[in-house]
Amino acid sequence: MTFSTVDLQVSAGIATVALNRPERANAFNRALWDDFRAAFKAIASRPDVRVVLLGGNGKHFCSGIDVGMLAEMRDIAAGAGDCRGRGSDALRRYILDLQDVFRQVELCPQPVIVTISGACIGAGVDLATACDLRYATRSARFCLKEIDLAIVADVGAVQRLPRLIGDGRAREMIYTAREVDGAEAEAIGLVNKAFVSEDDMRAGALEVAKVLAGKSPLALRGCKQSVLFSRDHTVEDSLAQVALWNAAMMMSADLTEAIAAQGERRTAIYRD
Repeated sequence: MTFSTVDLQVSAGIATVALNRPERANAFNRALWDDFRAAFKAIASRPDVRVVLLGGNGKHFCSGIDVGMLAEMRDIAAGAGDCRGRGSDALRRYILDLQDVFRQVELCPQPVIVTISGACIGAGVDLATACDLRYATRSARFCLKEIDLAIVADVGAVQRLPRLIGDGRAREMIYTAREVDGAEAEAIGLVNKAFVSEDDMRAGALEVAKVLAGKSPLALRGCKQSVLFSRDHTVEDSLAQVALWNAAMMMSADLTEAIAAQGERRTAIYRD
């Protein structure tokens, strides 16, 4: 598939996705929202994709939501004429639709690795927190800028960030719009690792992607599903969920291949 605002390529089990509005620092306009969702729905349906590498073309990962969309939101809220309630409900549904775009990343069966350089502002942080693994350059800049626009971040960071960096640090970023560089992001757990250069970051992330691409795709899906389920449920419920998953999926061709490969001291080769 080809898109106007997203680059998508697949090779050796790795889907590489890049936001492609470098002239606007990869700000999300309506076209990018739509292309991004379509790209991840396409990836989710492809058994030959084992892992996803996400990044941004140009100097910056993502500068947030394109300011033109704020005017669009005002128009939506005012579009119901003399009924404020209907206008507000239309805006609520519009926001829920935007939230669904980044949920496609979170619910994508394959692990999603994001690489971040330059600016990661507003919706960029929302998107990064929906990914499985995050890598950045030390000079990358993370900021939840919404408070300075007199709005509340509403597409995921407020909900996901506290689980990554702790409640206090998340509140500080959300309330103050303070910038966090890549080195600090690593120290507080916002990213898995911060690299000196962009080349080093991309090489490091690609190496991780290759490792994951060599694992059982069925087991990777199960791990991701169990991690997400555990985040939002009790320990008891989560244990029941993983028991059901393994009861249904454990006795697979992948298990047979893994045992055979270990016995023969070779690398396992799993089917798509």
